[in-house]
Amino acid sequence: MSVITVFGTGTGAPLPPDAGAALADAGLVAGARRHLDAAADSLPDQAQRIVLGPLAPALEAIEQYVKEFHDAPGATGRVVVLASGDPGFFGIVRALAERFGPAALDVRPGVSSVAAAFARYGLPWDDAVVVSAHGRDLRTAVNVCRAHPKVAVLTGPGAGPAELGGALARCSRGRTLVVASALGDPAHERIERVRPAEAAARDWGPAVNVVLCLDESRALAPMRSVAGPWPGPARWALDETEFEHRDSMISKFEVRALALARLGPRVGDLVWDVGAGSGSVAVECARFGAAVIAVEKTADGIARIEANAAAHGVDVQAVHGAAPTVLSDLPDPDTVFVGGGGRELPAIVTACARRARRAVVVAMAALDRVPAARAALAGAGFVCDGVLLSSSRLVPLPGDVTRLAATNPVFLLWGARPAARAEGVSQ
Repeated sequence: MSVITVFGTGTGAPLPPDAGAALADAGLVAGARRHLDAAADSLPDQAQRIVLGPLAPALEAIEQYVKEFHDAPGATGRVVVLASGDPGFFGIVRALAERFGPAALDVRPGVSSVAAAFARYGLPWDDAVVVSAHGRDLRTAVNVCRAHPKVAVLTGPGAGPAELGGALARCSRGRTLVVASALGDPAHERIERVRPAEAAARDWGPAVNVVLCLDESRALAPMRSVAGPWPGPARWALDETEFEHRDSMISKFEVRALALARLGPRVGDLVWDVGAGSGSVAVECARFGAAVIAVEKTADGIARIEANAAAHGVDVQAVHGAAPTVLSDLPDPDTVFVGGGGRELPAIVTACARRARRAVVVAMAALDRVPAARAALAGAGFVCDGVLLSSSRLVPLPGDVTRLAATNPVFLLWGARPAARAEGVSQ
């Protein structure tokens, strides 16, 4: 039996029609000050009022009321919680369900700010990625916007259109921001389409509800059955023939398969591919939904990376320059793949290991470079492991027979930060 009724008021909308009766019978009402003000005429004089700010004290007060009053013999006063939009979508329903159990809740949702913003802009949003930056690290939202063509960002103090625009202006091309403010308020509602650099230069005030980040050339994706971001790739460790490359200078698919397993690219991550060559590892990571920066010192390599990313329909930021110097201008990564480096390899691995949040994977053909790379990972506090990969592939011969052709052996080392290895990295 439900003991707490949660009303979503929509985006700036008045209280829903069925809220009046519930409020008239309420013994305790919790909500933001504007919600309580809107409900003032419907509340009995004896009803307790809780202004939602810090959540923990409010939950304690609700729990105390439920124990002492609501369950008392003859008690009739109900608990009513008022919230904006759809309170089950990045809202208070999660905290209430964790505290009291789903069966204790009667939830009456309103229209979420995300649904309203996409409706105002005339776009479907079943294929959008929704990420909250409210009270969270903005970097996850930035990485999602780098990697996906249709993203809704729930904003908060210090994580609004200006901060999001500033981060994207430095690292993303072809993105448009749609800033939705004061949704549901006919006198003040605004839907503004701006470039990231324009957003960064403005003071947006406190009325912003949500920011849409769009690659407008891909904003209308084909219809499909599963909502949210495009599912991960059906296959990975793609054949070398599926990439443009020079003179077989490409990570072999056996190497990429294990490297991907140790990198663990995912939505919200930023991956560096250093010494990217053809960008095969970068493209594969991007196909898993991660944001990717591919660093390559040759101009023709940059062109190949961009061509391969376009061919596979993913976003990869190609950076022309030599590591480790060029790395200082890049945002901190979650994971790093190092596939080149020559004599600079120890310095490159050291620079990557100092900044990677979770893991570094290094591929080497030269035996002599393994000890220095391992020492660089260990010196940065990583837990290290590695293998020598040597494979033989099936090759057809005349006469309908097959032989085995050996590929060049490759050392693959990886290091993981102990905390990340044990607990994962929260998003």
